[in-house]
Amino acid sequence: MSDTRTGEAPADTDPRRWWGLVIIALAQLMVVLDATIVNIALPSAQRDLGMSDGNRQWVITAYTLAFGGLLLLGGRIADLVGRKRTFVIGLIGFAGASALGGAATSSGMLFGARALQGAFAAVLAPSALSLLTTTFTDPKERGKAFGIYGALAGSGSAIGFIVGGLLTEYLNWRWCLYVNIPIAIVAVFGAFALLHDRPGHAGSRLDVPGAVLGCGGLVAIVYGVSEAESRGWTDGLVLGLFAAGVVLLATFVWWQTRAPMPLLPLHIVKDRNRAGCFLTMALATIGMFGLFLFMTYYLQVVLAYSPVKTGLAFLPLTVAIIIGSTQISARLLNRVAPRMLMVPGMILAAGGMALFTRMTVHSSYATEILPALLLMGLGMGLTFMPVFATATAGVAPQDSGVTSATVNTSQQVGGSIGTALLNTIATSSSAAYITAHLHNPAQKALILKEGVVHGYTVAIWWAAGIMLLAALVAGLMVTAKAPRHGAPAEDPVPEPAL
Repeated sequence: MSDTRTGEAPADTDPRRWWGLVIIALAQLMVVLDATIVNIALPSAQRDLGMSDGNRQWVITAYTLAFGGLLLLGGRIADLVGRKRTFVIGLIGFAGASALGGAATSSGMLFGARALQGAFAAVLAPSALSLLTTTFTDPKERGKAFGIYGALAGSGSAIGFIVGGLLTEYLNWRWCLYVNIPIAIVAVFGAFALLHDRPGHAGSRLDVPGAVLGCGGLVAIVYGVSEAESRGWTDGLVLGLFAAGVVLLATFVWWQTRAPMPLLPLHIVKDRNRAGCFLTMALATIGMFGLFLFMTYYLQVVLAYSPVKTGLAFLPLTVAIIIGSTQISARLLNRVAPRMLMVPGMILAAGGMALFTRMTVHSSYATEILPALLLMGLGMGLTFMPVFATATAGVAPQDSGVTSATVNTSQQVGGSIGTALLNTIATSSSAAYITAHLHNPAQKALILKEGVVHGYTVAIWWAAGIMLLAALVAGLMVTAKAPRHGAPAEDPVPEPAL
């Protein structure tokens, strides 16, 4: 029996579709963990390539800026050219950029390679999610598939810390980049053998002005937030970047109402449920990425953990995310409304954040850190899976790529802003604490450590508040019913007129 819309057998009758999910998940894991895998390796890379303290952030920021800024363009390319084709191109390009970064002989070469990785990730990530959307259309199977995908999206960053710690301690920092090459090779061969897709829309054109305006606006804002960490929020360059970003994004929205083939059809973000999912994802990752940064430095600098021990310390968080996503959310999504998972998930995550604020310079991992990691992981697992499934449900086939890209953009931009925002709060709070308490030079080392931990706890309180805001957004905006009570996943909701 063929699908009258595509002329092909329906994807959900392909007996190899679950192996296809393995390939899609492998590629997505590579993209997500690469945002954090180099964190633990960063001190070694800095020493090896002679980076300054001011420039070392670009190893992370070059990737997140290119990834977050180009995702919408990557999503539209997937719709126009064909998702399988862009998936393979993204894999090959990502592997090549990883090889270039691993062989870097200067800091500039490494920064460039990381930006190139981000650009190819921006093509790869929306292709992966839209292939998943079109492969699994049965509501029950769709829940299981998105449970696995959501677990990887939520836990990939933590897995990056574990892998980064192992590679850095037992090989060297360059293998944090080289490791992508064999993964990409396996995924390319798997894609050719297992994945199917409709051809792209050959007669369509890319919205180049929209790409310049949208990507430029996102890059300006993320760059501005990252620069605020060292320059301060009132610095002229930072304010100028924010102003430029707002102007560019406002112009982007205006242009999308007039473009003959818009980069981001506005009916996608006008939909209440999708808008709520995008905003919930952005707010959730602000807190999560900030926590990863603080816990890495807390464990290595304050508690003197090795890179491997630091990476393994994140393992319970990863396990909790997977359990929350695959064993709880995936089983319940067909029975309860998405917000009945997202709201409790964000409240649990905020509770985990609140526990982290009890950290001291002598905290015990088992009694103070571990319970907070488990609560945080369960909460994120409960949230990510329904966000991905709800945001991409009922989208017209020609818009699935750009919708997938918008989900990923909200995650990546939220993470970029969260890292810079919370780190700025932590740094300023630490400086104020040290100034107020450093009276006896003999206690300088202890006061410095206490000041660092105080800064982390202040920032984590802010992160907990942001996650409670995410719970409020999900509760008020995401009003979709359980899939079995709504429109079937294979029948896209009609597009409203612009």
